[in-house]
Amino acid sequence: MSSFKNYTLPYTPAPKYTKAVAYFSMEYAIHQPLKNYSGGLGFLSGSHLRSAYELKQNLIGIGIAWKYGYYDQSRHQDQTLKPEWYEKNYSFLEDTGIKFTIPVHNQPVWVKAYYLPPEVFNSAPLFLLSTDLPENDYLSQTITHKLYDSDTAAKIAQMMVLGIGGAMLVDILGFNPEVYHLNEAHGVSCAFYLMKKYGKKEEVQKRMVFTTHTPEEAGNEKHEIPLCDKMSYFYGHSIEEIRDLTGMEGNLFNHSLAALRFSHAANGVSKLHGEVSRHLWGGFADIPAIQSITNAQNWKYWADKQLYRFMEEADNAGFDDRKRYLKKRAFELVADQTGKVFDPDVLTVVWARRFAAYKRPDLIARNLEKFNALVSNKQFPIQIIWAGKPYPMDYGAISTFNSLVHLSKQHKNVAVCVGYELTLSKRLKQASDIWLNTPRVPREASGTSGMTAAMNGSVNFSAYDGWICEFARHGENSFIVPQANYQELSIEDQDEQDLEHLYNILCEEILPLYYSNKRKWRDMVQAGMQEVRTQFDSNRMAREYYELLYHSS
Repeated sequence: MSSFKNYTLPYTPAPKYTKAVAYFSMEYAIHQPLKNYSGGLGFLSGSHLRSAYELKQNLIGIGIAWKYGYYDQSRHQDQTLKPEWYEKNYSFLEDTGIKFTIPVHNQPVWVKAYYLPPEVFNSAPLFLLSTDLPENDYLSQTITHKLYDSDTAAKIAQMMVLGIGGAMLVDILGFNPEVYHLNEAHGVSCAFYLMKKYGKKEEVQKRMVFTTHTPEEAGNEKHEIPLCDKMSYFYGHSIEEIRDLTGMEGNLFNHSLAALRFSHAANGVSKLHGEVSRHLWGGFADIPAIQSITNAQNWKYWADKQLYRFMEEADNAGFDDRKRYLKKRAFELVADQTGKVFDPDVLTVVWARRFAAYKRPDLIARNLEKFNALVSNKQFPIQIIWAGKPYPMDYGAISTFNSLVHLSKQHKNVAVCVGYELTLSKRLKQASDIWLNTPRVPREASGTSGMTAAMNGSVNFSAYDGWICEFARHGENSFIVPQANYQELSIEDQDEQDLEHLYNILCEEILPLYYSNKRKWRDMVQAGMQEVRTQFDSNRMAREYYELLYHSS
């Protein structure tokens, strides 16, 4: 065994944060070189670990060392999306020397633990698990190859490595957490390991808390109970015991429902999402109270400090010049990828985040007559950039992405970028004057990309959903697409109404303001920058987790 036996935190925890927490997440977006994430869940957990480090909290992260990451996004010859998987090699991860086995299909599978020291990227200690070992057969090696593998059995095995493997690792480290925090339900199998350790469900519940990010029942992962049993997911508990422990009825194991029933406290990730979650789970017995701890992003990592300095010094010329420079620098990346040379003096709209149908990435382009008129307007010119990764097997989202690529070929002021990871994300936020967010309400649990856009001098233009409901004041720090009557309208009518409102606000309010009243525009940008820093820095979120979720453990 390595020196990690009886592991201690490599810094002294602050007095307010001495309670030991093990934080389980399937993905972490901590810094660009560590390609361990797919989208918002990873951006959230990455910022959480950065803030835990800043605040010196007694928290460690548990995740998986994905050999091929999520996927690398490149292009086919016609510029359409091409998913590729490359092996990742990280010199900055330490081999702990810790190896142990977990049962998968009643056979031992070897798991190795790697360590990301806090000083590498300024994050709380992170342990990443891998099955890519010569001791394992090839199928077992592939468990930790691809984040969110499309094969059902592989996905279940991944959840077992995170949950059962993570809980075992914590014991091997001698960390003795008072709190096991599940960031989404992927790691809930740790509860079955803890049942063996403590013997009573009440003892597990005392230690477990759960954060849900999913605003609708269908989005919560479910797998067939007999398949989970066959794969040893329940860690030696019989199906009858599992039904008794979790209250599962029917043939499906609902991971989120199990996480709720094994936890004494839970939270949604915005005030609205908390309400939606309480309504969603309100009909189920044995559910803890679901409170709200709104997601946030790490200001120290994301914000452009020069912009903030010019704002604080009331240097308007310096502020405007800095934003223009940020746009110009980002446009070099766009030009390199697409051959389009954009103008830093033109209003730039960016839609960039994970590609999914409910986020409606193509909404602004659905009426081609309106779209063509918008992008050819000489009085109020506009530039539009899209970027984002669809799930590699989501053929509907990939088709939407590709349709936008083909559309962009018709206009020199429209571009679609690939490789949307942390670095491009930050650059496109700096490139944007308007950060466009168009989810179907109320399907966006939080949607944090607009926070980091505001930290880089961009104005949010959003549907009224997620964190936006706590932040936005139309015409003062943001622009809001008015709410339709979503309960009564069909999806097609919702989209039509939202599209009409989007164009009205863009053409009648945003464009004239940007070109005719620079002072008011700057005031809006700076109002967003100030308010996002005070309310939506992840240091506030990390504090609230200790105060609201961990305190009762």
